[in-house]
Amino acid sequence: MDFEVVQGDIAAQEADALVNAANTGLQMGSGVAGALRRAAGDELNDEAVSKGPVDLGGVATTDAYDLDAEYVIHAAAMPADGQATADSIRDATRNTLEEADLLDCETLVIPALGTGVAGFSLRQGAEIICEEIAAFDPENLRDVRVIAYSDEDCETIRSVAESVR
Repeated sequence: MDFEVVQGDIAAQEADALVNAANTGLQMGSGVAGALRRAAGDELNDEAVSKGPVDLGGVATTDAYDLDAEYVIHAAAMPADGQATADSIRDATRNTLEEADLLDCETLVIPALGTGVAGFSLRQGAEIICEEIAAFDPENLRDVRVIAYSDEDCETIRSVAESVR
């Protein structure tokens, strides 16, 4: 499927589902999780934690509370206090896309899962994520946006996306 790369704050995005770059414990700390928690309210973290732990590469879905979305899909690309792997990023991305499609979502915003605090290379992680999105054959999902907070990260992901397409 086709997708777009955008720069911005994931917590300010409008979509049917926003994706949290989670760990297996689903505790929402810093980075993407922190931005979503601050914008949505503490209820988001409380509901996420109540659904954990999940398997590495697994997902859990919560309400989006004060975010401009219906759902937050928490994608566990890293173990709690651990680092992401190529397999965990691939599984988390695939499971996120499948979950969004099962929820009848048409729009989804996903960050570079497994990169940043999870320790995986942004370029390599973005390649895995873009490959999974490009290969996905949805029933309902029509608009997928890969988001990066900084201009530099966005340019890296755009470069990777061009090579994957």
